[in-house]
Amino acid sequence: MKKAILAGLRWTSLRLRLVVVFGLVALTAAVSASGIAYWLNREAVLTRTQDTALGDFRQEMQNRAASLPLQPTAEELQLTAEQMARSSNPAYDVVLVDRRPDGQSIVGASDTDAFTVKDVPASLTGAVDEKQRISEGNAYPYHLFWQRIALRGKPYLVGGTKIIGGGPTGYMLTSLDKERQDLNSLAWSLGIASGLALLGSALLAQAAAGTVLKPVQRLGEAARRLGEGQLDVRLRVSGTDELADLSRTFNRTAEALEKKVADMSAREEASRRFVADMSHELRTPLTAITAVTEVLEEEQDSLDPMIAPAVQLVVSETRRLNTLVENLMEVTRFDAGTARLVLDDVDIADQITACIDARAWLDAVELDAERGIMARLDPRRLDVILANLIGNALKHGGSPVRVSVRPEGEELVIAVRDNGPGIPEDVLPHVFDRFYKASASRPRSDGSGLSLSIAMENAHIHGGDITADNAPEGGAEFVLRLPRDASRLAEDNQEGGAK
Repeated sequence: MKKAILAGLRWTSLRLRLVVVFGLVALTAAVSASGIAYWLNREAVLTRTQDTALGDFRQEMQNRAASLPLQPTAEELQLTAEQMARSSNPAYDVVLVDRRPDGQSIVGASDTDAFTVKDVPASLTGAVDEKQRISEGNAYPYHLFWQRIALRGKPYLVGGTKIIGGGPTGYMLTSLDKERQDLNSLAWSLGIASGLALLGSALLAQAAAGTVLKPVQRLGEAARRLGEGQLDVRLRVSGTDELADLSRTFNRTAEALEKKVADMSAREEASRRFVADMSHELRTPLTAITAVTEVLEEEQDSLDPMIAPAVQLVVSETRRLNTLVENLMEVTRFDAGTARLVLDDVDIADQITACIDARAWLDAVELDAERGIMARLDPRRLDVILANLIGNALKHGGSPVRVSVRPEGEELVIAVRDNGPGIPEDVLPHVFDRFYKASASRPRSDGSGLSLSIAMENAHIHGGDITADNAPEGGAEFVLRLPRDASRLAEDNQEGGAK
């Protein structure tokens, strides 16, 4: 399903645009060519029919209408009109009109049902009756005029002329319906041809798009895999075009990135191994030094007053070094991915009380937690989180430190708020960074700068998180959110470690 959606998205992007552009170009070319062809054929067909009919009508007017007496009767006009219509090629109907000196009009028509004087446009009648000036470019006072009209829903050609030197005026009417049908057939043929051209262009565009986009799709897939961490991905390069150059550039970039990442990973692994080895090697002499300092601390009251401060300094610094080594080893386990959860059902109020009591913080911490709030967590890691958060609050914020617990659905929320000036805004984004100390805004700390980062790592391994902010009432507030049951996450961690 996901692949189909991605394919659809690819289709609606560059491929569709290429097909649309090809189609528009082909459609424009086909419509233009069809329009020009239709217009040229239309004019050729109509002009041929028109010239043939008007030429025949002019000849008939000269042969038949001109031979009538000066004042023909209606019967003579009708007979002549019928003769002209019967001999016409192409077929047309004829109306002959003769005007007497007294203004009376005599009309003769070949077929009064098909064509009468009323069917002749007034503009054509006026043009036929108008006498032209004789000049070098115009040798005759009267000319043959024509006009295309629509009569009773069909196309017709109507023409008219006047006998020069006296005689009747003749009008002819021939149908253009056959030509219209032929032109409609031509239009349909050109339309079908345009449609086939559009379809062909779409198929060609699809083939061209496939040829162009396949390398682009391969490049996109390779970039996606490279982004997912598969640094050994490479593209097959063929040809000398721009896409081939792009593939070569990608391969060189991927190769350089793989080498750089490999070098960085090697250095990082060496650094982690060095820290782990150093921490491990320090534990043995630290154990001996700790034992000696404990003896010295017990005998401190009997020592020379000049020596006692030095002994106290050695004891405190030894404890600090011991804590630093333990923290470094813990960080190393997190970095190596070997940290695991050992879950147990914990009463949160009892766990916090035990943490505070073990470190003699009962007088400096106010606990707001109901007993009976149970959670399935790693007790040791929860103790580390609480000890680091509360210890940090006591060092930098001052007592009393308020610890409150409240359940929120499937989550457990533990808030630790101190009584100090709060955390500066520029320090807040870095409080969980390793070895970060806000020495410019707080008194010098004897900590290592690892306690809060270790607390965050322990929260993450539970599937939780810690946020830091300043409380509206004053002081800094750290909020720990943990799932009330981390069993599923513990199983995932164990499976990940087995792999």
